[in-house]
Amino acid sequence: MRIKTIIIVLITILLTVVLMQNTGAVYFNFLWAVFRMSKLVVLLFVAIISFVLGVLVGRPKRVKKLGGDYTDNASDKSTPGTLSDDDKDYIN
Repeated sequence: MRIKTIIIVLITILLTVVLMQNTGAVYFNFLWAVFRMSKLVVLLFVAIISFVLGVLVGRPKRVKKLGGDYTDNASDKSTPGTLSDDDKDYIN
């Protein structure tokens, strides 16, 4: 097994143990409302939200590709005589 798989399994096991040990009901204040719910539900909700945010932040960025080959003739250094007249005056 790869190390990444082992770490994911260990974190899943630890999360399950923590969730199962915290099943008591508690009161939560959210803005103006008071909720009574199980710590299990709250911890599970936070774990799911954290996972989704981690996936969204950690995924690679999508690169938009332009159609065809893009070449900038002004920056082509292999062709002699690509300097503008102003650049030639500045150098001389």
